[in-house]
Amino acid sequence: QVTNASSGDRNVIMSRVRSLASLAASVALPLGLGGLGAVATTKALPEWYANLAKPSWNPPPQVFGPVWTVLYTAMGLAAWLVWRRGSEAQSSSERSVARGALTVYAAQLALNAIWSPVFFGLKRIDLALAVIVGMFVLIAETIRRFYRVRPASAALLAPYLAWVAFATVLNWGIWRLNSGGYALRVERDVSL
Repeated sequence: QVTNASSGDRNVIMSRVRSLASLAASVALPLGLGGLGAVATTKALPEWYANLAKPSWNPPPQVFGPVWTVLYTAMGLAAWLVWRRGSEAQSSSERSVARGALTVYAAQLALNAIWSPVFFGLKRIDLALAVIVGMFVLIAETIRRFYRVRPASAALLAPYLAWVAFATVLNWGIWRLNSGGYALRVERDVSL
């Protein structure tokens, strides 16, 4: 019986280690993609972004990093909870619902990953606005699908949806104030 108890304990420990490793990977994915986006952002902040006209309610640049870190962490936790519920599901239909929710999550995460390179790297405020509108729609759909699998996961994404709604309006405001992009503003300034 000692051998069985030891084997059972090892199984429990290994299960917990796998669970923690999958949680770490789930959180690391959005944080890592956010870090890649920060590369494009950091290069453009001092010159290009600093010279853009922005709405009076534009937050200072130092606010964005901490906010996104919290949101990316919550996103990873939410996705992990859905993945875990799906992997533990008894029926194939429950597993399928979880897979579908995670597929939409991955799609919105892909749009999230390209927004910074489009806005800051390509300096395409207009195209970034289209990306973030698509991202908003996919986040809302992710929340709807996550709710079907695990309501707590949907709740974890609610602040993300609110922040992206704010960021969408901010993106639109910057686009509007800069006549659709920095290049047009520079051309106007040079012709004066």
